[in-house]
Amino acid sequence: MITKYLNIENTTEGFEKLVNEDLKFRTGKFVWRVKFNTALNPKSVNNNNVYVTTANQAPLNTNVSYNSQRQLIEIEPLEPYSENESYILHVTTRVQSKGGKYLKKEVSLQFHL
Repeated sequence: MITKYLNIENTTEGFEKLVNEDLKFRTGKFVWRVKFNTALNPKSVNNNNVYVTTANQAPLNTNVSYNSQRQLIEIEPLEPYSENESYILHVTTRVQSKGGKYLKKEVSLQFHL
């Protein structure tokens, strides 16, 4: 039986059913993948527009990349997440589609290991 290692504490309204977890083991350094239904402007996918903080807004060092073939952003921590700490994944309205449209509202997801 696979145990859930993440506790999703809060997310932007309307996105609750879009968040799922598929972790088979616990490393503390899992990669977030955020899938989009349209191609993005790769220049808008960066650490300023997509980032992770602690619940106290302290930034976590991450590597943010865009996979254009799968239309998804990958957010990899460069340091392990701490147990018993809450984090927030932020995707800001500065993320832009290839056609020039910005994300309509910021998406945030609060999680806890």
